[in-house]
Amino acid sequence: MSAATDRSRTAARAAFDPAVALSSLCGAGTGELLHVRELPQRDAVTAAWPEWVNPQVAAAIRGTGVGTLWSHQRAAADLAWSGQHVVLSTGTASGKSLGYLLPMLSAVADGASAPTGRGATAIYLAPTKALAADQEARIRLYAVPGVRAATYDGDTPPDERRWIRDHASLLLTNPDLLHHTMLPGHERWASFFRALRYVVVDECHVYKGVFGSHVASVLRRLRRIAARYGASPTFVLASATIATPGLHCEELTGLPIEAITHDGSPRAAMTFALWQPGGKAGGGQDSAQRSAVAESADLMAALISQGVQTLTFARSRVGVEVVAEMVRSALREVAPGSARSVAAYRGGYLPEERRVLENDLRTGVLRGLAATSALELGIDVSGLDAVILAGWPGTHASLWQQAGRAGRSGRRSLVVLVAADDPLDTFLVHHPEAIFDRPIETATLDPANPFVLAPHLTAAAHELPLTEADSDIFGATLPAVVDTLVARGLLRRRPKGWFWAREDRPTDHFSLRGDGDDDIRIVETRTARVLGTVDSARAHAAVHTGAVYLHQGQSHVVTALDLEATSAHVVVGDPGWSTVARSVSAFDIQQVEHEKSWGAAILNFGTIRVRSQVTSFLRLLPSGEVIGEHPLDLPERALQTRGVWWTLPESALEAAGLDEATWPGALHAAEHASIGMLPLVAQSDRWDVGGVSTALHPDTGMPTVVVYDGYPGGAGFARRAYDEAVTWLMATRSAVAACPCKDGCPSCVQSPKCGNGNNPLDKAGAIVVLDLVLAEAS
Repeated sequence: MSAATDRSRTAARAAFDPAVALSSLCGAGTGELLHVRELPQRDAVTAAWPEWVNPQVAAAIRGTGVGTLWSHQRAAADLAWSGQHVVLSTGTASGKSLGYLLPMLSAVADGASAPTGRGATAIYLAPTKALAADQEARIRLYAVPGVRAATYDGDTPPDERRWIRDHASLLLTNPDLLHHTMLPGHERWASFFRALRYVVVDECHVYKGVFGSHVASVLRRLRRIAARYGASPTFVLASATIATPGLHCEELTGLPIEAITHDGSPRAAMTFALWQPGGKAGGGQDSAQRSAVAESADLMAALISQGVQTLTFARSRVGVEVVAEMVRSALREVAPGSARSVAAYRGGYLPEERRVLENDLRTGVLRGLAATSALELGIDVSGLDAVILAGWPGTHASLWQQAGRAGRSGRRSLVVLVAADDPLDTFLVHHPEAIFDRPIETATLDPANPFVLAPHLTAAAHELPLTEADSDIFGATLPAVVDTLVARGLLRRRPKGWFWAREDRPTDHFSLRGDGDDDIRIVETRTARVLGTVDSARAHAAVHTGAVYLHQGQSHVVTALDLEATSAHVVVGDPGWSTVARSVSAFDIQQVEHEKSWGAAILNFGTIRVRSQVTSFLRLLPSGEVIGEHPLDLPERALQTRGVWWTLPESALEAAGLDEATWPGALHAAEHASIGMLPLVAQSDRWDVGGVSTALHPDTGMPTVVVYDGYPGGAGFARRAYDEAVTWLMATRSAVAACPCKDGCPSCVQSPKCGNGNNPLDKAGAIVVLDLVLAEAS
C-alpha cells in the first residue's frame, strides 16, 4: 500500500458521514428505506488498575495505550483473580478480552519463576481457529516475559505439538481439539493440567443448541481431568449480550457463575437503517421481491465506490460468493482497479486462505468483504465504516454482533439490514420495535440430552473410570444413561467403576459440530487441490453429482459424489445454470412428552424420527426458468429429534370451507410460514429447523404439521416453540395475512429450502388453518 493511497483512505474514513452515505444509497438499489434509528453514543465509565496485576503485564498492556480500564473489565478481572467463576457479557468492541487477560496473564507470569517455568497454566477456548489465532497475535504483541503462549489446533504441525505440550504455559485452542486430543491423552499433558489455573471460554453465546450441549459435556470432562491432577481452575467466560448470561454459563460449565453485564465502554453513535428490496423488474402483484443478496451487493458496491470500507454478512455460503462476485462485477464498470479489493470469506475455506483475508481486511487492502457468520465473532477487524446484513441473521444476539463489526475505532458507523424474501424479515423491517425494543433472546442448551451425553460418558470412561460420584459433574441422569451404554456393550462395570469396553477411542466416533459423519472434501479433479469442505448433512443437497458449486466467484460442476471416500470431485466451468436439490420427507412420532388442547386443535411436543431423501435436482437459468429435472440415487437419511406439531380434525377443515383437495397446500403453506417465524421466539435460524406437513398422518390419523429441530436429539428450539406457541403462531398468521401478494410469495409462505419446490402452496388456506389452530388457544 502506497503512502498516498494510505493518506487518501485515512481522509475518506475521517470524512465518513453515515447520513450522507445512506442518502446516496437511496438511488443505488431498487428498494425502499423503511426506517432509520439513530443509536446515541455512550460515555465511558472508567476504573483504576487493580494492584494485584503482575507489573510486567501492566507495563505491557499500558504500553499499547491502555491508560485506564472500563468498569466492567475491572469488575470481571477482580472476581476472576479472587477465584470466582465469572461471565462478562457486554457489547461488541467493549474490550471484554482485558477482563480475562489481566488475571490469566498475571497468573501465568507469576508462575514463570517456578522450577518448571509454568507454576500456573491457562487454557483459552475459542469457537473458531481464527479467533484463537487473533488472540495469540495480541498476546505475542504484549511480549510479557515468561508467558509462553501457543495456538494448538488441527493446523499445528506435528513437530510443534510436543514442545507445546511440554513447555507452553498459555494454550489457545478450541473445544474440538480439547475433545479429540487433550482429554483422551491427558497423561501426556499431566504437568500442564496439574498447574491449570484459568479456563477462558470466549464468545460463549455461540455454544447453544446441540453444539452448546456438546461443549457443556467437554467442559465437564475438562473439570474432571483437572481434578484428577489436583487442579480446580477458575472459569472466565466472555459473551455478546444475551439474556440471563449467568444461567447460560452455569448450564454450560455446571458451576456457579457471577455475571457482569453493565457495559462501561464508550460507544460511538450508530445509524441503523431498515431496507426493503423492490420487486423484480417486470413483475406483477405476485412477483417476488428482489433478493437480499442482489440488493445488498448493489448497496455494498455503492459504498465502496465512495471509499467506505464495508462488510456484508450473508446467511449462506453461496450467498457470500454471489455478493462478492456481483460487487466485483459492478466495480469493474466504474473503477476497474477496485474490483480486486473485494473478496468472500466463509467456512469451508482452507485456513491459510482465511488468515490472508483477515489480515487484508485489517490493513485496508480489502475495501469490501462478503462473509458468513464465521466473521461475526470477536476477530479484530477495527476500522470498518459500514456493515450490511443481507437478511435477518437469526437472532438479536447475532444482529448486534454483526452490527458491532462497524465503528470499532470509535467513529460513527452505518448499519443496513436488508430484508430477505422471508416472512420474518418482512415482518421485522415493518415492525422496527420488534428489532430495537425487544430483549435479547435466551441461549438454549440441554446438557442432559441423552444423544449428546451418552457419547461423552463413553469418552469420560475412556479417560478415567466413571463412578457414581460423577453424577455431581454430569447430572442425575448419569446412572440411567450408563446402564444403556452397558447394555449396548460400550461400557463394562468393574468394582472401581465403569470402563470403556473397546480397543478404539470413543472420541474418534463423534463430532461436536455435526452428526458424527466425516465432512465431505471438495476436490478439483484436474489439480487434486482441495477447495474446501461441506458437512455430511448438507452434502446430499449441496454437492450431489451434477451440482453447481461456487468458490470465490468461480463456478464448478460436481462430477461425482463419493460418500464412502467422503469426497466430491469438481471441474471448473460455468454451465450457465444453477442447481437446486429436491427431496421428500416424512416423520414418525416416537413419544408425546407434552400436549395442549386448543378446542379442535391439539398441540404436541415430543420425540420424532424424521426420514428424508434427496431424490433429484433442478437446473435453473438465471431468470429462474427450470430447464430440466434429473433423478439422483442417494440413500435415505434418518434423524431422531424433537418437534412440535399440531393436528386438526378433517371435520374442522371442512366446516371452515376447505375441501380435501386444498388441504395439502394449506398445511404446507402454514408449515413454511411457521418455520420462517420461529426465530421470533426461539434463538434459531431458519436452517436450524425443518418441517413436514401431511393431510393424513398415520400416527395421528389427522391432518398434521410438524416443526422440528434439525439436530440429533433436539436443540431446544421446538420446545421453545411449544412454550411460546400462542405468540409464535399469532405472529405467523399476522405475517401471512399482511403480505400484499395474492397467492403466496417468499415473503410469506414460500421457502428457500423446500424440498418439494414450494408445491403445493395455498396462502388463503394457510390463514384458515392458522385461524382454526388459534381459535381457542391459551
